[in-house]
Amino acid sequence: MPRFLEQLVAFGRTIRLSHSLFALPFALGTALVAEPPVPAWPALMLLVACMVAARTAAMGMNRVADAALDARNPRTAGRAIPAGRLSRRAALGLTLASAAAFVLLAWAFCLLRENPWPGLLAPAFLAVLFGYSWTKRVTVLTHWILGLCLGLAPVGAWIALRGEVGGVAMLVGTAVLFWTAGFDILYAFQDVPVDRDQGLRSLPARWGTRAGRWTAVACHAATAGLLASAILYNHRPGGEDVLGGGSTLALEVLVLAMAIHHVRLRRATAERIARTFLPMNALVSLVWLAGVVYDVAWVQH
Repeated sequence: MPRFLEQLVAFGRTIRLSHSLFALPFALGTALVAEPPVPAWPALMLLVACMVAARTAAMGMNRVADAALDARNPRTAGRAIPAGRLSRRAALGLTLASAAAFVLLAWAFCLLRENPWPGLLAPAFLAVLFGYSWTKRVTVLTHWILGLCLGLAPVGAWIALRGEVGGVAMLVGTAVLFWTAGFDILYAFQDVPVDRDQGLRSLPARWGTRAGRWTAVACHAATAGLLASAILYNHRPGGEDVLGGGSTLALEVLVLAMAIHHVRLRRATAERIARTFLPMNALVSLVWLAGVVYDVAWVQH
């Protein structure tokens, strides 16, 4: 295989595209509320392309920024850059190419919808996504800053489609912020000794795992409250009046799932927490999207 293709494959594996299942369903659900039953296909395809490009750029920058830290962590030393399968220079080049693609796609959306905001806001979004990669070195708020990165997805989708900041999008985006912070705190349990040795400021490393567990519970309780608020706000006079029985049932299911998850993880090892990371969080986002899809279909019916 040519060297470039080897680097491209290694880059694709190290950015873990499967984790797109976290923010993307929330963004798509918000897009359906903004323009039910579904945005025009060209707009929807551009939205998805923008989100994939932005997420690829953000994850790529994270891997570049953390390469030296990953090399000193037994759990992450096998990642592509510290293991030598992907050069840091190639990773940075592919990251910047993804960022450029995001900006170009955002401006393409501007031309499609005659809405300047996606193009104008794209550099600011990238600044937040890139800036997160260094926050763990300076602040325990790193988990919430990661949440902000994911929470921008539904907000950005609404702005792109409607040309304004919507209350539903803000509530869903803030819910995603707290949901992400909660699961990132739990995920950081597996690196507590290494984070302390390297002076990194994850919450479990700074305040202990007990504080981490309760903070994650509080974050996910806030998530439930914010999603409930989004449903209620949607029904205000003059609102979109799309979210209903489906999203309410979805909220009940994900609250139950998160509660069971926290109870089961009370005495779980860090490795077990890591094993449940992808399936649990993909379940939450996909259940919410399914509820919104049902509501949109019911309203149109």
